[in-house]
Amino acid sequence: MSYTALYRKFRPRGFSDVKGQDHIVTTLKNQLKMNRLGHAYLFCGTRGTGKTTVAKIMARAVNCSSPLEDGSPCGECEMCKAIAAGNSLNVSELDAASNNSVDDIRTIIDEVSYPPVEGRYKVYILDEAHMLSTGASNALLKTLEEPPAYVIFILATTDPAKLPITILSRCQRYDFKRIDIKTIAARMKELTDAEGVEVEDKAISYVARAADGSMRDGLSLLDQCMAFNFGEVLTYDKVLDILGAVDTEVFSRLTRAVMSGNVSAAMDTVEDVVMQGREISQFVTDYLWYLRNIMLLKASDGADMEEVLNVSSDNLKLLKEEAAQLDMDSILRYIKVFSELLQTLRYATQKRIMLETHLIRLMRPQMDTDISALLQRVKELEKKLENGIPATAPVYYNEAAPAAPEKKKIALSRAVPEDIQQIVRDWPVIIGKAEHLLKGILARSKPSMNESGVLLICLDDAVLVKTVEDGYMEELKALLNEHVEKEVEFDLTCYDRKEDFGSQYADLEAILNIHYDLE
Repeated sequence: MSYTALYRKFRPRGFSDVKGQDHIVTTLKNQLKMNRLGHAYLFCGTRGTGKTTVAKIMARAVNCSSPLEDGSPCGECEMCKAIAAGNSLNVSELDAASNNSVDDIRTIIDEVSYPPVEGRYKVYILDEAHMLSTGASNALLKTLEEPPAYVIFILATTDPAKLPITILSRCQRYDFKRIDIKTIAARMKELTDAEGVEVEDKAISYVARAADGSMRDGLSLLDQCMAFNFGEVLTYDKVLDILGAVDTEVFSRLTRAVMSGNVSAAMDTVEDVVMQGREISQFVTDYLWYLRNIMLLKASDGADMEEVLNVSSDNLKLLKEEAAQLDMDSILRYIKVFSELLQTLRYATQKRIMLETHLIRLMRPQMDTDISALLQRVKELEKKLENGIPATAPVYYNEAAPAAPEKKKIALSRAVPEDIQQIVRDWPVIIGKAEHLLKGILARSKPSMNESGVLLICLDDAVLVKTVEDGYMEELKALLNEHVEKEVEFDLTCYDRKEDFGSQYADLEAILNIHYDLE
């Protein structure tokens, strides 16, 4: 006899064997015990959560000659055996993906007019019901609404949103949820014990997490690992090799390299991952889980999270160390960048290059223009200032740094409106003389003049306004004074917070337009 896959060999025979769908199983068992069966059911949910399995159990239960106390089929009577073997005329299972025409539905309509030869009910299971054509759905409506008393329809779908509302309103809807990791792991442990296979608990936990809430996917992965490792103990390391995954210690090394801005260490880690034959997309997916665990630890304020995170004590210690060194904004930025990377990898031909590019983005926030990257840059500058390191001081690699020439202080007269107009016209030239960071802040700024003849510099974000006010006012003032050789009075504002600066800037947009016409 040929080998049978685990998910088929151990497919649940009764309601008590169905895992992770207690809310649905309880409802159906009560309907069977009280004889309050519906005529049409809609089973919705992601792949591998038990929709078709529960539909087949339901089909046997309504026709079983001696059901159990909880309503489950006995599995011993002739009807149960015939339905389980697929030999019963009472149960018809159709794949709506390939039988989705009006003619296929007409065949069902013709068949339902005849009562069952044996048993009590005719059950029609339509798998992937959302694939029915518009004509087929319309043809089914009347029969689905008022079928004969001996007919039950069970529609299964992974995408209920594609079903017409006229179909949805005629069915009792049951949503199958994703199965949690503990439930999948417990079921796998039962099956490996039944198969006589020795497996490490850590290996089972990883396979259960890789299943992503699908029992069938989890059992298929377990089947693959058992086949590769036949006759030996299935260890965590072997599971990682088979599934192309990476150990948590690698994620810890990569995170610490990113936190310290060590590009060389990060690239060495990527090299190790690639040389071990790991799959890049799986690596990024697992690393997102690692970042998620750090985020939860950071948000938990030291609460006991070992059960929630499903990690060992050693890995939890590493996670806590990294959570203590990272702020929440940085963690969220890491997650955002790697989520974007995961989408990009679906169509990328050079996945390693894309991974390296996004890692450098994390370590060099000046490459990004979004607000999260700017916030990280500001925090880095603030940290340097707190430690007594000048934020814009040049770094010299020689033993003696050249002394900066002293500037003579000259008494300057006050700038007049004509000087302000000259600054507006020459603004790109003035920006070009600024230091690197200030130049970046002023790159998208707009100079103007208010009604009092004072220079008004408009930035595109309030964070940038505060950054200049806290650390660059003297440098900016020196640039302006040097350009017109006069004492320039100026104010800072931003486009989205004009109301915070008083009524004198109420006509800011009009003033900007007037002065830019001077060019």
